Amino acid sequence: MSQTATLLVIDDEPQIRKFLRISLASQGYKVLEAGTGSEGLSQAALGRPDLVVLDLGLPDMDGQQVLRELREWTQVPVLVLSVRASEAQKVEALDNGANDYVTKPFGIQEFLARVRALLRQAAAGQAPQAAVSIDNLVIDLGLRRVTLAGVEVALTRKEYAVIAQLARYPGRVITQQQLLKDIWGPTHAEDSHYLRIVVGHIRQKLDDDPTAPRYIITEPGVGYRLQAP
Repeated sequence: MSQTATLLVIDDEPQIRKFLRISLASQGYKVLEAGTGSEGLSQAALGRPDLVVLDLGLPDMDGQQVLRELREWTQVPVLVLSVRASEAQKVEALDNGANDYVTKPFGIQEFLARVRALLRQAAAGQAPQAAVSIDNLVIDLGLRRVTLAGVEVALTRKEYAVIAQLARYPGRVITQQQLLKDIWGPTHAEDSHYLRIVVGHIRQKLDDDPTAPRYIITEPGVGYRLQAP
């Protein structure tokens, strides 16, 4: 997707909207603004943005409700930008359909990188990818094969299932509960230790240092995301 994309910022703080408008416009994006949830829903319907930046603390309705209402009729990528930093709020937002979550205060360069990743993901979603490449790591979903610097990585069935699920949504946070339900089944949604062990094994096989990850990023207490290509 080109940088003529339209972004909708839903935030009740005028100074935040101004800062984001200037920062996003400098990258070539068109910016729409809304100061309330109801106005944001209207703008989303009328302006047909390519991405929504959503604050959760809105004056007329909670941002979680805005998310739920958006997901009733659109799959537009939503990046939550909020002071709410608790694990429960992040998990609720992601379960309600948010694609990513950034807490305030935030670094503008990381924010812009998250925006680019979501727009790339949305564009790629128009035609399913057979393979995802990140530096020298290639995850071939068609062949069910993972290679590192051209050498096949021997993964167990569960290890491949985890990395393949992350590769289907590169740059997007997948919650621990979602991964556990998808791969181990709904009765294991709270067995996070299973997932931690498998992710640890994958990282060892990919030589991916969790303190400076190249491939698998941990969102503490929330889940994991694969670095966007």
